[in-house]
Amino acid sequence: MPMTSPSAPRLHVDALLAPGAIIELPPHVVRHVSALRLAPGADITLFNGQGGEYGARLERVGRGGTFAKIAAYRESERESPLSVTLALGVSAGDRMDVAIQKSTELGVTAIQPIEMERSIVRLSAERAERRMLHWQAVAVSACEQCGRNRVPEVRPLISLDEFLDAPMEGARLLLSPQGERGLRDLERANTVTLLIGPEGGLAPYERERATSLGFEAVRFGPRVLRTETAPLAVIAALQALWGDC
Repeated sequence: MPMTSPSAPRLHVDALLAPGAIIELPPHVVRHVSALRLAPGADITLFNGQGGEYGARLERVGRGGTFAKIAAYRESERESPLSVTLALGVSAGDRMDVAIQKSTELGVTAIQPIEMERSIVRLSAERAERRMLHWQAVAVSACEQCGRNRVPEVRPLISLDEFLDAPMEGARLLLSPQGERGLRDLERANTVTLLIGPEGGLAPYERERATSLGFEAVRFGPRVLRTETAPLAVIAALQALWGDC
């Protein structure tokens, strides 16, 4: 079976993939296949988030199941040399979706939602679990679109204290208008944890505790950025300074 086109629709499957295998596609992938009006014989690209991707061809589409035959493995990596963990205060509306989607496109490694004092949204344990699954699906969809073969982990919601008490590696940055230095003033790092507040930012005592535990407050221009804009602007700048560029 020839290798399928690298430009074929990219679809994520949480399954073991191997050349020559025939697999049944899960419901969320079948919905994509249906929306794209793909018929048997159509080329697709499958990836499972563990690196690399596989060409595949639809073998059957219909009520009895949708199946694809796996072709050759392509060892393509589109990850940045810079590892960024985005620690983001939970925000209302679709702001979290936007931040997760776009930061995934920009190459973020992991996303840690955090409940902070100024978070408008308060989630019960059950709702938090549902939102985490939804946010992970947003990250998967962004990977399908942007060409990434490794899906960033969206971690379970925790409090700021729990986050700050956990061990961390590399540079720790806190976006703050009160920061004395900008990104270009910092020493280059290969691993970064970026902490950004929800609507209204971090409360003063939250900033003080974060900086007391090793976070450096950095400024990013003279304007106040919205919670969904700030991580995207900073991650893009970090990639230009230390990562993709």
